[in-house]
Amino acid sequence: MTSTTRVFVARLAGLSVFDPLGDEVGRVRDVVVSFGSVRRPPRVIGLVVEVPGRRRVFVPMTRVTSVDAGQVITTGLVNMRRFEQRSTETLVLAELLDRQIHVSSPDDGEFDATVEDIAIEQQRSRDWAIVKVFCRKGSPQRGLSRFGRRRGETVLVDLHEVSGLHEPDAGQGAARLLETFEELKPADLADALHDLSPRRRSEVAAALPDDKLADVLEELPEDDRVEILTHLATDRAADVLEAMQPDDAADLLSELPAETAEQLLQLMEPDDAEPLRRLLTYDEDTAGGMMTTEPVILSPEATVAEALAVVRRVELSPALAAAVFVCRSPLETPTGKWLGLVHIQRLLREPPQAAVGSILDKDIEPLMANAPLGVVTRMMANYNLVAVPVADEEGRLIGAVTVDDVLDHILPEDWREERDEVTHG
Repeated sequence: MTSTTRVFVARLAGLSVFDPLGDEVGRVRDVVVSFGSVRRPPRVIGLVVEVPGRRRVFVPMTRVTSVDAGQVITTGLVNMRRFEQRSTETLVLAELLDRQIHVSSPDDGEFDATVEDIAIEQQRSRDWAIVKVFCRKGSPQRGLSRFGRRRGETVLVDLHEVSGLHEPDAGQGAARLLETFEELKPADLADALHDLSPRRRSEVAAALPDDKLADVLEELPEDDRVEILTHLATDRAADVLEAMQPDDAADLLSELPAETAEQLLQLMEPDDAEPLRRLLTYDEDTAGGMMTTEPVILSPEATVAEALAVVRRVELSPALAAAVFVCRSPLETPTGKWLGLVHIQRLLREPPQAAVGSILDKDIEPLMANAPLGVVTRMMANYNLVAVPVADEEGRLIGAVTVDDVLDHILPEDWREERDEVTHG
């Protein structure tokens, strides 16, 4: 084993894991420990490692030959079975960081504190165990400045000076844990939340900013997102729904009791609630039920330069950014008369000053809102589209169905829970 015998767990998060030949296996996402006898320090059982395909697997510490600040080296083959936490196991990053504890130290006295990090160390027996706790004096609420920065003295204390580290009902924030999740994309963060206990999942979700939580809810399985939304204060839940894509927000509302959904709609801004009310009137497996009400819409007088500036917006999904829908005023759904669309590749070939109305693709006819899923998929396949327009009987654009919306309806209902099994076949 490496000469490094003490490691802080938060610094392990995201480190690459390599096999003996130097090939990268995955990245560390958490450390698994077991709390046994009070006379013995909690033993480190292994690592949760995320391998390609977002599958999280378990690597026993007996397979770890080296741990340092830059990498983890393992020996032998890694079992690719998905990690499933046992009732006797605790995840350090997910369940111990941000926990409120009490410290009785001969050097620093008695005080309440919040866990910032956990130090693990290799024992003479070659086993790894928790030995020290890095904590910040005070509660998470009192420890935040008005700018959101943590404040308060930090101390490193021995494990035996700490009480409350493993109490299931102890208060717990989420700031430090979210720092370890900061680099994750919404789909990866959704996977991480899905693996948490319901209580911890609600705590972490409540600490996320509205826009980040909105992105994550769009990636979570139905049961998880309903559970999270219903545990939020109603005002906060309405704000998060406003930040979601309209089609995803409407899908989530449709999963709630009718009275709850109506209460949330009334709390939302009227301009945000109205599109959701329209979407909720359509059957789920129709173009109207799958569409978003916020595609890229421009007037025919807009220039190619203006169109390219719009599709470059970071908040647009690749599917929505692939085409510009051109209509008469008003340019919010339901729009004025539908005129045609312009693909982004065509925009890239035209001079910046050209009007988009002069380069329209008029061969693509919009679908009606009641068009079934099969009609939508055939249109996408026939015309090689990633987004198709949807219009009403008066020829006004009311939305667009993107390829990701179609996939959501084609894949099995539980595909989000089993997404890594789908990846690996």
